[in-house]
Amino acid sequence: MSCDFSVSLKKIIKNFSLEVLFVPKKFEQTFIFSSDVSRPGFELTGFLNFFDKTKILVFGKTEHNFLTKFLYLQRYKIIDKLFALNPPAIIITKNIKPYKEIIKSARKHKISVLRTSKETSTFITALISFLNIELAPRIIRHGVLIEVYGKGLIIIGDSGIGKSETAAELMKRGHKLVADDTIEIRKVSKKSLVGSSPYVKHFMELRGIGVINIKNIFGVNSVKTNKKIDIIVQLESWDSWNLSKICDRIKTDDEYLNILSLRIPLFRIPVKPGRNLAIIIEVAVMSFRQKSVEKNFEKELFNSLIVNEE
Repeated sequence: MSCDFSVSLKKIIKNFSLEVLFVPKKFEQTFIFSSDVSRPGFELTGFLNFFDKTKILVFGKTEHNFLTKFLYLQRYKIIDKLFALNPPAIIITKNIKPYKEIIKSARKHKISVLRTSKETSTFITALISFLNIELAPRIIRHGVLIEVYGKGLIIIGDSGIGKSETAAELMKRGHKLVADDTIEIRKVSKKSLVGSSPYVKHFMELRGIGVINIKNIFGVNSVKTNKKIDIIVQLESWDSWNLSKICDRIKTDDEYLNILSLRIPLFRIPVKPGRNLAIIIEVAVMSFRQKSVEKNFEKELFNSLIVNEE
């Protein structure tokens, strides 16, 4: 599947520690636009009608053994016809020694040839997973992303309402920071969003103190690079809440915030001096976890109150 984002071949080489067998002079300008990969099957028989040149080609033991039945010239013609379509790169698995014809044709068409020791199926699974994350649709949101009891939680709200201060209290209580102030959110599947810090990682700005290094203050276990997003907490001014309505206090209906076409559960928490927001957020996460396996007890309570009134 091709998309509007790209990842450099250099980054893939570094991430998977790939051995470089041949790269053209300007290989650093090679970018991958497809989250799929291709294992040439019919293509090696000459059927190239549906060949997608945006996909990385992966050669495993099956492809290598198929080519053994051909003599040098015929094998070169097969490979050269395929490489003439200019796939972005060729990756050979299981440390298989490539045919000389592969390197010769790769030099001719300026295609990178790389190698890994991993099994073909294992490597393809890992590569597709990596590409899905790197090429995922994404947006930037203002807020704080923190892991609380294993759940990815975004804290949003107006500037100065106390998002970073609340996150700092949560870290003091043993939870982990992912991103402060700016969050890059990627849609890595039809059901999942993953958040990370797009710029400086593991730093936080607190008004009156300045920028602090979370790792140095709270330890290496207080930070994470990225996290699946499960819940959103919106901090709101106490005055903006109409507390005269019992339905506002009991919260009978679940709320959601739409991000990249996915609905994420939303909790609105009013802020005023004296409220321990860290504890309230912890309870919100525990309530979310409980609701995922139990029925909505708030609706039960609300309905029972109406019955008793009647």
